[in-house]
Amino acid sequence: MSPFNISLIVFVCVFGGALLGLFASPLLPERLQSSESRDVVRLGMGLVATTVAIVLGLLVASAKGFYDTQSTEVTQVAANFVLLDRILGHYGPETKDTRATMRNFLAHILDSLGPPGKADYSSINSGARDGEVILDKIQELSPRDDNQRYLKAQAFNLALQLGQTRWLMFEQNTVPVPNFLLVMLVGWVIVLFLSFGLFAPRNFTVLSGLFLAAVAVCGAILLILEMYHPQSGLIRVSDAPLRAAITQLGY
Repeated sequence: MSPFNISLIVFVCVFGGALLGLFASPLLPERLQSSESRDVVRLGMGLVATTVAIVLGLLVASAKGFYDTQSTEVTQVAANFVLLDRILGHYGPETKDTRATMRNFLAHILDSLGPPGKADYSSINSGARDGEVILDKIQELSPRDDNQRYLKAQAFNLALQLGQTRWLMFEQNTVPVPNFLLVMLVGWVIVLFLSFGLFAPRNFTVLSGLFLAAVAVCGAILLILEMYHPQSGLIRVSDAPLRAAITQLGY
């Protein structure tokens, strides 16, 4: 299920809780609506609101950290492509075929990404065979002097690092959103909005305020879910470093 659909379901549940409170309020016996009862409920809901704020902040920080990690790794992959191409260029003309394979490999990665929502950075794994071909081609080089032996060793290590980062990105894409924590958070928010509706007057201003508050909370949840999936959707990791890198290959 997409992050947007999940957020929409959460909105329906949260705003539905507020509406339930509004319509259930007239059905409560008078003795349950005393000022003392209201004060106790408000104190309890104040604790719940604080808990919700803390958990939301932690989830946003965690999602932002995940997003930043993916962004850094994309930039690292792009930089490694350019540096590996430069090392092979200094090695000699016999690496021309290897450098062409690298360019095709990077072009394949960019083509695999596609428009938002159609592909993701996990498809950086789709050209794994090309990556192994690059390693094989570097390993087959026959250095003629110490300088070429040094460049070959550096190129091979850099190609290994490139493959390691690429597979690390692929594996990180399997990291799930902390669903149990998210479910608990939504439950707390529903209870909170239910309490808002119970003791609120039934008028358009209150209804509009509860509606906008529900939209804001669900927007925060949408933001969290999107940043936990930075490969597609509304908040994507930029492919600009990869596109910049491909213009530098082969020169």
